[in-house]
Amino acid sequence: MIRATVRLQLHAGFTLDAAGAQLDYYDALGISHLYLSPVARARRGSTHGYDVIDHAQVNPELGGLAALRRLAGAARARGMGLILDIVPNHMAAHPDNRWWREVLRDGPASAYADWFDIDWRPPGRTLRGRVLLPVLTCGARAALASGEIGLRAGSDGTPALHANGLDLPLAPASLPMAALLLHHGGTPAQWHALLRAQAYRLAWWRSAAQAINWRRFFEIGDLVGVRVERPEVFDAVHALPLALYRAGLIDGLRIDHVDGLAEPGAYCRRLRAELAQAGQARAARGLSAEPYVVVEKILGDKETLRADWPVQGTTGYDFMNEASAWLHDARGAAPLAAFWRDNAGTWPHWREQLRRIRLRLLRRHFGAERRALARSLADLPELRASAAAIDPVLTQWLACFPVYRTYAEGGAGQAADQAWRQTAQTRANAHLDPAQQALLAALCLALDGRMADAPHRLALRRLQQLTPPLAAKALEDTWFYRDGTLLSRNEVGAAPAQIALGGGALRRSVAARARRHPQALLATASHDHKRGEDVRARLAVLSEMPQQWCDWARQWLADAGGSAAPPAWADRYMLLQTLVGAWPADLAPDDQAGMAALLRRVAAWQAKALREARQRSSWTCPDLAYETLCARYLRALADDGAALPAVAALARRLAPAGLVNSLAQTALRLGLPGVPDLYQGCETWDLSLVDPDNRRAVDYAARRGALASLGNGALALPELWRDGRAKQALVARALQWRREQPALFEHGACRWLRVSGARARHVLACLRTRGPQQALIVVPRASALALAGQTGPDRDAAAHWRDTCVHLPADAPPWRDILTHAGHQGRALALSELLARWPVALCRVQS
Repeated sequence: MIRATVRLQLHAGFTLDAAGAQLDYYDALGISHLYLSPVARARRGSTHGYDVIDHAQVNPELGGLAALRRLAGAARARGMGLILDIVPNHMAAHPDNRWWREVLRDGPASAYADWFDIDWRPPGRTLRGRVLLPVLTCGARAALASGEIGLRAGSDGTPALHANGLDLPLAPASLPMAALLLHHGGTPAQWHALLRAQAYRLAWWRSAAQAINWRRFFEIGDLVGVRVERPEVFDAVHALPLALYRAGLIDGLRIDHVDGLAEPGAYCRRLRAELAQAGQARAARGLSAEPYVVVEKILGDKETLRADWPVQGTTGYDFMNEASAWLHDARGAAPLAAFWRDNAGTWPHWREQLRRIRLRLLRRHFGAERRALARSLADLPELRASAAAIDPVLTQWLACFPVYRTYAEGGAGQAADQAWRQTAQTRANAHLDPAQQALLAALCLALDGRMADAPHRLALRRLQQLTPPLAAKALEDTWFYRDGTLLSRNEVGAAPAQIALGGGALRRSVAARARRHPQALLATASHDHKRGEDVRARLAVLSEMPQQWCDWARQWLADAGGSAAPPAWADRYMLLQTLVGAWPADLAPDDQAGMAALLRRVAAWQAKALREARQRSSWTCPDLAYETLCARYLRALADDGAALPAVAALARRLAPAGLVNSLAQTALRLGLPGVPDLYQGCETWDLSLVDPDNRRAVDYAARRGALASLGNGALALPELWRDGRAKQALVARALQWRREQPALFEHGACRWLRVSGARARHVLACLRTRGPQQALIVVPRASALALAGQTGPDRDAAAHWRDTCVHLPADAPPWRDILTHAGHQGRALALSELLARWPVALCRVQS
């Protein structure tokens, strides 16, 4: 049974054997399954595993198949298991990838020509039957002149083309010419003739956005889309994970970027069928034949996971957003937004800003994909329009799309998709003339998924594989780096401009998930998060004290940095929030080593944030002068004798309420219906920033020692909160309880309890029940006022909670708190007693 998972990031510095060395720790913590980053062979030195070069082999850098067998065996001996992250959408576009290398060598004649999503017949003659290879730092002529392109002899003596550090295969027919040039040199015309003879066209890396003729992962020019919808490709990509599942080495799969696939629903059904067949062999070994499958899917506002996908649920971004939003105070939204708007400049409504961002992306970063879709639409007879006429209409429609994608497939539309298309159409019409509006209406009708002929299927596939990267780049990777209203709400899975979520909305979401996908993962941190869960929890406190924060920030921004030339106000304000959120609880401003480490991390975040925002700098056109100005400003803060001590003092003020928020979202993750997912190292304070900061090595020795120090007795919060043991204690006690009573948490009903009294709106309380087994979970929010002036999370519970009570059924049993061991009994439990020692309560039936 999959009770609780921990996500581990594998790489050469943390291998499968290294993961195995931590099994006893995670077992003691209460974890049932290690949820591993991709283990298929990736590019040499890969730090994440998503740049796969061989789906059939376990990465030797991780220890290979032998190490995976050792890890699986050791896990199974402890009653634990493994879940594997797989990458069916894309592979590394690198010559070490044998499939890709053969395509580069043989072009359309390659056995793998149709395994990748390549347009072999684009308009014009330049790329007809060839692949654009945008790997050069300049144009091909300049690269030849500088020596960036050259020839070298391979290990077998066969000439290979060398281009910007890559050894590329040569078309067999061109080898005699290459040998001549290698040994005797040649004229520029002969070199260009050699290049023209290849099944690829070398190009400047900047040309990819407008000229590429194959599907990329997002806009990354060295990750190529795989056509996993083809049966032979599916078989090759999944042979290893299916064999591992059949052999009992893994118990489930996480599907990366399911929205990138041509037909996600059909893919999930095929995968489930293959796993079910493999499960027969598992059953013969006495293992569970029910596979666990979750998909990485970001749900838009009011969007739900498709009911016809046979999966356990999502990887948990939806829960991460809901839990975080509930911790925020809606009353802070307006003053925080006004402060940002008045100082950062007059900005249009967020929806209009997103539309403009998408327009820019479509024109500058996805131009090739956009025009390919327009050409596909021009081939549909009912539109009776040229690609040139369709293109501007299509662009406006795509810029207004409200979700990641639609899911029409196999000649069948989805009812929900019609609403999303209609919403985009209505919004786009405001930017189109009447003739264009009529064309858009016809375009939407043509793409409703009912027509199953080849031209319609191609157009639909191109549409549905373009909108996901467009949505992700616009919202997650641009808007969330531009909008500084409150950075704790700029996170993967979050809705733009939504500061808070009410208790009623959270309860409805929990109920819907329990009904539809009761085994979905519940996450509050991931390898892709923008900010650690405890950074967000601390910054959420600002929504409870918006005026105090705005006054403080205004003064700090006016004074900080000395005489250094300041960056734009918006960039300084987001830097300030980052410092306040990520400041370690025990870091003193005079700790030189600690300060240097923090500032290095923040400087790396700042450099990435500036480029992702695409305003004053970007990855494609970096403004090094402005980036240097921002870096100097950060250094000036360190030299300013008052700026960072003021940040440290504020962080200490916010830390107690931030701790309460952290424990609250942790308790929700551990107690509500679903499978709690822990990101590596986040059982203690997680003050990480965006990758690579959130993928730093975990100090397991410290965590082992901390866990051992907790013991089994009552826990005193004042002794545990500063070093993170309070959070670790909550995780360990709750997961150990889930291990003792798994059916209660997997199948138990979730009944929301009535809360009355002065602070009723600040509490969520639920009762989990299955037969005689019961769990009472009570979590608070909005603790800033109660903890004002406190140096720790202790508060006068009676004064704060006053008459607030949780109301239980008449037959409620006596309870024992798993953290404090305090007993509670009665139909109305006073929060002044229930939350007297810890800010959250997880209570089990008193035995």
